This record gives sequence, structure tokens and C-alpha cells, in this order.
Amino acid sequence: MATLPVLPLTDAVLLPGMVIPVTLDATTQSAVDAARATGDKKLLAVPRVDGEYGSVGVVAAIEKVGRLPSGEPAAVVRGLSRARVGSGVPGPGAALWVGTVEIDEPAPAGRAKELAREYRALVTSLLQDRGAWQVIDAVERMTDLSELADSAGYAPWLTLEQKIELLTAPDVTSRLELLVNWVRDYLAEQEVTEQINSDVREGLEKSQREFLLRQQLAAIRKELGEDEPDGSADYRSRVEAAELPEKVREAALREVGKLERASDASPEAGWIRTWLDTVLEMPWSTRTEDNTDLVQAREVLDADHAGLADVKDRILEYLAVRNRRAARNLQVVGGRGSGAVLALGGPPGVGKTSLGESVARALGRKFVRVSLGGIRDEAEIRGHRRTYVGALPGRIVRALREAGSMNPVVLLDEVDKISAGYAGDPAAALLEVLDPAQNHTFRDHYLEVDLDLSDVLFLATANVVDAIPGPLLDRMELVTLDGYTEDEKVAIARDHLLPRQLERAGLTADEVSIADEALGRIAAEHTREAGVRQLERALAKILRKVAVALAGAEGPVRVDTDNLASYLGRPKFTPESAERTAVPGVATGLAVTGAGGDVLFIEATSMEGEPGLTLTGQLGDVMKESAHIALSYLRSNGRALGLDPNALAGRRIHLHVPAGAVPKDGPSAGITMVTALASLASGRPVRPEFGMTGEVTLSGRVLPIGGVKQKLLAAHRAGLTEVIIPARNEPDLDDLPTEVREQLTVHTLADVADVLALALRPAEDPGVLGTVDGPALAAA
Repeated sequence: MATLPVLPLTDAVLLPGMVIPVTLDATTQSAVDAARATGDKKLLAVPRVDGEYGSVGVVAAIEKVGRLPSGEPAAVVRGLSRARVGSGVPGPGAALWVGTVEIDEPAPAGRAKELAREYRALVTSLLQDRGAWQVIDAVERMTDLSELADSAGYAPWLTLEQKIELLTAPDVTSRLELLVNWVRDYLAEQEVTEQINSDVREGLEKSQREFLLRQQLAAIRKELGEDEPDGSADYRSRVEAAELPEKVREAALREVGKLERASDASPEAGWIRTWLDTVLEMPWSTRTEDNTDLVQAREVLDADHAGLADVKDRILEYLAVRNRRAARNLQVVGGRGSGAVLALGGPPGVGKTSLGESVARALGRKFVRVSLGGIRDEAEIRGHRRTYVGALPGRIVRALREAGSMNPVVLLDEVDKISAGYAGDPAAALLEVLDPAQNHTFRDHYLEVDLDLSDVLFLATANVVDAIPGPLLDRMELVTLDGYTEDEKVAIARDHLLPRQLERAGLTADEVSIADEALGRIAAEHTREAGVRQLERALAKILRKVAVALAGAEGPVRVDTDNLASYLGRPKFTPESAERTAVPGVATGLAVTGAGGDVLFIEATSMEGEPGLTLTGQLGDVMKESAHIALSYLRSNGRALGLDPNALAGRRIHLHVPAGAVPKDGPSAGITMVTALASLASGRPVRPEFGMTGEVTLSGRVLPIGGVKQKLLAAHRAGLTEVIIPARNEPDLDDLPTEVREQLTVHTLADVADVLALALRPAEDPGVLGTVDGPALAAA
């Protein structure tokens, strides 16, 4: 047992065979001085962690004492052998003296050589990566396994705790096992770190390469004059310079911040750029000045369209209110309930779509048409979320962007043709757009900012108003366009259609003229319709034939009633009410279809067979019920009406509504069916000049129906002179054009008995030929 001064090591561990410098302070200086005072210059180097000495140290010899290049005093010591630290003993000087017992190193045994070989290979591969060839050579020359294991004390990648554990290991085998595991872990960690560093280097090199290429590309474009507009890449300056609402500006600046933080290769950067471009293209602060001259607005509307007084009056009312508010310095635009939404309902060809452009011209606004026919996706109205690939704003936002102003006239064409699909119901998405109480804060899914639609004039068009969902129709102000009279059609053809078709055919008014009488004949006998679309096609057909004729002859051509047939052929529509109602059991009704009003003949006959009622003609459930109601009413009230009660009993009744291939439904044919069955039972034909419409009840009341104006226009087109309508529909006559009211005698009745008394020919009427009375029919 030897007594040695203790050299404390706080930031290093000395192993046998190692040579290390030790900086001298008060504690270490006293130990070095004590060792130098002895002849062998030995001391005990012990690691000290957190103020506590370890149980094992290394006997070391002082090689040299001097100063480091930095000027600090230091001693170079060499480790000789491991020794166990004993108890303290008194000694000279200020150093701590302890008793030490050298630890006998057992001879290597078992797996020691195999571990040494593996450790040597691992250390060699590690040093090769660092290019330390001299160290590799020194390791290869080491034959002592203990020396090889203790040389790990030089490794900078071993922690202080690992080196202390290596110092206290009892034998070479255990030390080599520890070292093999540590080196393996370190090599695996180094491999991962190297891979990460390699990826980072590649990314940096790629980014630098792309940056250089972009700079070169920008320089090339600049030389070619194809460089981008100023500020196109600087979205922040563009947003700050744009006149955006405050909330929109805040949202845009937030997105600009995300763009600046995002990588150019990130897909989110592309989404943000597209969104910012859309926001910057929106006309947030752009509005057109409305026309304040009501007289000029009326002139524009009248020049573009004949008739349509209801729509024109409503547009002028809208202008007058805005002008008055502006004159009194009241709020003119924006806000809850300040929007205008009109629904134009009517048959095809009456000018609903073209009216939108005319209204925009009259108001001095931009015009945008949005076709909704066949739309099945709710996102077409509200837009797609930005997370979807290829996301776009909705059609409303795109319409405003296309118009370039926040107060255009937007025509929502064919709003009744919208249908619900797997992606939602577009009609439900329109509820917010077309609600004047809500659309000042409309939110598109793509933009995700409030959009004020309250100053947009929405015009929605529909052929069948009943096909528009109730909640959507409730948000719009309905204006019906029921069709034109014959005089209006002649005026439209003369002032609008004919000049347009002359220009398309390459003709002039000096080369061809069409008489007004011929135009009236075309409208009445060749194109019986509510609108004027077929009339324009007929004019185009005439002018094409005139162009052919002028190719081989000179001189102007005049088309009149005498030569009209040579251009259009024989008339397709002729009055047929007198012919159809010449026999008992046929009555003329009035109906409304998607193409406008039309006349409807209802035929009834009886025969031997099983009692009952047969219905044909593709009738809907409501119309079938009307037929049963009519038959039940006549059977229960036949005697009071002067009919033989047995006339309709015990026989098979067949009721048919031509044309059989056209589906029909609705309650308004009720009184027509009663009249046809009463005519059959009494043998008295229906008066041919009569048409009728109205719902019937079991008690014989005549209930009101819809579409009165369209039905009366159809009766006028068909040549009827007298019409029966329900008494409660009398207010609808106010909408009827004056020239039609003058040519029609309208009877407003509330009881079926009055209808039959008026519509059936008297029994003694000499016009009733070949008919039989009720009892004879029953006995037939």
C-alpha cells in the first residue's frame, strides 16, 4: 500500500497509458508540488464529479511542468496503472494524501480477443471517415488488449460518465464490451447525422441553384421585354396599395404573411397566390353611377322591348326611389334590405333573357348573365373550399369580377332548371344570395370574407314558376310575362325581328318588305305561341327564300297575304273549336304549359258495359280526381240541372283529353269536364265560341285558379270570343291588355249551374242537329 497526493480532475479522466495536460490551480498545484517533492514524482489522478471523488483513480507520473501557449501554468502527467482510493493520511504540504492499493489486472480471457478484434475494426472505420491515418497506424500496432481499451480515453465523443465507467470496469473483457456497444451506437448516430447533413446540403444546393436559375431567367425575360408587371411578385405592396375593405385587407395581409413564410415548392404557396390574385381582381370599391333620367330610361326600355309594362314600371320605380334617396343625401347603397331581386316568370320567347341587358342599359350599369340551367353542385353558387385541387370561387363572385363593379345587373337565367345532386342543392345556396335581408354579408366558401351583394340588381328568369322552390320564390319579387297579343307581335316583328333578320340575310329594306297583314297572319296561323321565337324563325325562312329569288331576278320583293303560302306553306293553325264542339260531349278548356297558355279539348262518350269511368290522355292524379268530382256532381245534382238522373247511370263513361302523348295535370279543367259530361248527358253541344277554366267542388262551387292572363291570351289566339273564369279571379283581368279585353267577353261565375246554363246550347237551338236528348241517350 502506497501513500500518494491526490490530483483532482474535474473535466477529464486519466486512464493508464494516457498522457494529458492538467491546468494548475490552487488544488492541483499543491498536488503537483507534493509529488515533485518526492523522488518518483508520482501522484494519484482521481476524477471529481459534483465535488465527490471517485473510488478508483490512476497512478500517474509527472512528465513536465510548464506553461500552455495561452500562458496558463500546466503539468503534463502520464497514467501508469489503476489504483483503489483508500482513506486519507497526513502528509507534507497542502495536498490531500491518501493510501492507495494498485488493482491487479487479470489476464485477458474468454471473448476478450474477439471483442478486441471487433473494437479495432469499428475504431478503424470511424477514424477512416475522419482521415486520421496516423492514429489508425498507432491502433494497429497496439498488441496489449488493456492498452487498446484504455486508449479510448482520448476519444472526444465519449462522455465524462462513460470514461469514468471505463476506468472503474474490473477487467479488460468488460471494458471492451462497453466500448464495442458505445462505438456501435456512435457510428449509427453518426450515420443518421451524416444522412441529415447530406440532405440539408442537397436542399441548400438545390435552392441556391434554383435561385440562380430564376435570377438568370428574370434577366433573360427582362432583356426580351417579357418581364412581369411591376409589383406582381410583391403581394404585400399590392395589397397595401389596393382599395380593399378593412376586414378584407386584414385577411389578405394574413395570407401574405403565410406566403412569405411558406416555401416556393409548397403547394400551399400556389393556393395562397391564386387566392390573393382573386381578391385583388375583385372590384371592391368600384361602382357605376346609376342613370338618373327616368325619361331616358323609359325610352331605352321601350326601344328594346314592346309591351312588358309591369317589368318596365318596376325598374322605373327602383330608379325613382334611388334618385330620391340620393337627392336627400340618404344612404343609397349597401345594407340590410336595400337589394332588389326580381323574378321574371313566363313562357319561352317572350324576352326574359334579353330584358336583362336592356335593364342594364337603362340603368347605366354593367350586365352579367349567369346561366343556371342544369346546375347540380352547391359549390357552383358558393364556391369550393381552398383545400380542394382546382378550387374556384362561385358563379356570383365570378360574375362580379367579370362585371368589374359591385353594382351590376346580374341575370340568373333559368333558375327553375336547377336540380339537387349528390353535391348539394344549388337552390338552397341561392337563398342567401337572393335574400335582400342577408346578401349584404354573403360569404363565398373560396374567398371566406363578407361580400356585399345588396347593391346588385338580380333578375331571375323561369319558364315554370311552380318549379322554383317555395323558400327561394318567397325571397324574390315575381313579375310575370304572360305573352304577347297579336298586335304586339306584329309590332315586335316589324320593329325588332325583321330588321335583325334582314341584316343576317344580307338584305335591305329596299329589296324586300313584308306587309303588316302578312306578319299578323304568320303570328296567328303559322306560329301560334306565347313568345316570338318561332315568329322570328318564320321571318328568317321567308328572307332565305327571298335571297334565293333575288339571285336570279331583279327588283324588290313584297310579301303579303296573297303570296305568303309560297314562302311558309299552308297554315298550321286554324280555328277548330266550332268543328270539335259540334257534337255533344266535347268542351273547350284553357290550360297553361311551360310554353304558355293553350286551349284544351275534353271529350266524353258513353257506351254499354260495366258502369264506371275510363280516363285517358296521360292525366295526372289531380286531373283524374277532377273527372271523378265532375261525374259525382252531375249524378247527385242532375235532376236540379234539368238532366235525366239515369243518363249517366248504369253506363260506361269514357273521358279523353287530347293530345294523348302530352302529360297533363292540375285542377283547372274541373268545370270543363263537368260541361263535357253535361253535354253528353243532355245531348246539347257546347257553344263553340266558349272556352272555360276553373276548379270544381262536389258542391258545385267554382274555385279560383292560376295563369288567368296566359289562358285568356291563348283563348284570344285560338279565336274564341267568350270565356268563363271563376268569380274570384276577376281581379286578374286588370292585367289583361286592352285590345284583348275588347275582343273577349269574360264571364266570372261562381256556380257550376250558371256555367252549364251559359255554355250549353239550348235544346230548341236549331243549330243542334243529329243530337239526342238525355232519356234517349240513356235508352240507347
